[in-house]
Amino acid sequence: MRASAKDLRFHSKSLLDAVSRGEEVIITYRGKPCAKLAPLDEADKEELQADPLFGLWKDHKLTQNVDRYVRDQRKGRF
Repeated sequence: MRASAKDLRFHSKSLLDAVSRGEEVIITYRGKPCAKLAPLDEADKEELQADPLFGLWKDHKLTQNVDRYVRDQRKGRF
């Protein structure tokens, strides 16, 4: 399947649905292929889970309320 960068921007869910069905999606920019979305195989999934940084903030107290955390990060300094 081929999709433009605009399709990726506006229809990302449908493209991810296609990937979850096992399809590969080639992303084009100005008509030329520039990226590929492909489903992860089991070895890739295990490698991600083994990464020590994966889930680093999962149980961190600052991110219990994600909305508040993001708003605090975006506040001005002064």
